[in-house]
Amino acid sequence: MSAPLHEARPAAGAGRALPDTQQGMRRRNLSRVLHTVSAEGPLSRAAVASRIGLTRAAVSTLVDELIRSGLLEELGPERPGRVGRPGSALAVSGHGPAGLGAEVGVDHLAVCAVDLRGEVRSRAVRRVANRDRAPEPVIAELTELMDRVVAETEGEGLWPAGLAVAVPGLVGRDARTVVRAPNLGWQDTDLGALLPARYPLTVGNEANFGALAELWLGEDTGRDFLHVSAEIGIGAAVVVDGRLLHGNRGFAGELGHVPVHPDGPACPCGGRGCLEQYAGEEAVLRAAGLEPGEDRVGLLAGRAEEGDTDVRRALHDAGTALGIALTGAVNLLDPERVVLGGALAALAPWLLPSLRSELARRTAGPACPVTVSALGPEGPLLGAAHSVVRGVLDDPAAVSERA
Repeated sequence: MSAPLHEARPAAGAGRALPDTQQGMRRRNLSRVLHTVSAEGPLSRAAVASRIGLTRAAVSTLVDELIRSGLLEELGPERPGRVGRPGSALAVSGHGPAGLGAEVGVDHLAVCAVDLRGEVRSRAVRRVANRDRAPEPVIAELTELMDRVVAETEGEGLWPAGLAVAVPGLVGRDARTVVRAPNLGWQDTDLGALLPARYPLTVGNEANFGALAELWLGEDTGRDFLHVSAEIGIGAAVVVDGRLLHGNRGFAGELGHVPVHPDGPACPCGGRGCLEQYAGEEAVLRAAGLEPGEDRVGLLAGRAEEGDTDVRRALHDAGTALGIALTGAVNLLDPERVVLGGALAALAPWLLPSLRSELARRTAGPACPVTVSALGPEGPLLGAAHSVVRGVLDDPAAVSERA
């Protein structure tokens, strides 16, 4: 993952380097028109031309091509009753290509389809224990959910422009191989060989997809932040000026395996005293003296709400561990804010006091703001689906060529 998912590796070909030729300019202008209508529509052709600096004739030609491809649709007069002839309002189509997102979690599988307007049109979730299961049966179950979602969306006039799969582990540069996923027990697993070759595929780290969802769908997050998400494991992603920071091999963001106490308990990654052993869901349950159940986060939040002192103490200690681990990242990267997502979002009322206190005490500069994602555990799945949608917006000509 040497470049941002939404620029270099999405299933629909987002951010493809287009040559400075007439054909390359046409493709870029198609993208500019589609992005503008997506962000600000409904808009007339004249309004689009004004915003992107092209002639109305040039925009009209581009719009006609996007309408023929099923990416834009006309809604009728922009302002009925206005003086003069009103322009026809353009909007991104609610039919045609859609983004298919999937997530492989330690205890669940999920699939959703998002149309070009950003609306979730179908969703399927299955609770299943995937830890130490072979990849083949897991992907077979995921494919069943995909088929169900695709069938529902095809009935509404949609078709998948690509598939993006979020996994809790390290993903290779080929965007299809899970190099290592300790909490699943997977290593060097080529998901591209296991998934049906029906759609362009991108496999990515779940924390990265969660951060992209926060960037695209979150409120007032900004373009420089550290996104932390958790289930059984803890992942993080760094967004700098609106781009994911991947690192040399694409493995940046493994916050869960930052040592909090170097002589602490053994971790599946091979280290000792990693953050996951103090702030992961199962670690907090152990510290609170509770048995893992199907809804671990709901159990912890419910007990904490009721005033259970053991649970509150466990969450306080988890927040402290998070603060210690985040200190190094904040001192090194100086982000605008830290955003808590995933399961951490639901537990934030009991994690934040000790986390903020520890972070403020240890950081060299002013305290870094810590906020809570409104997307919660939906972030990785939505980020995966929206990465495909962004690919369509970035290179609509590639989609129309395949359709």
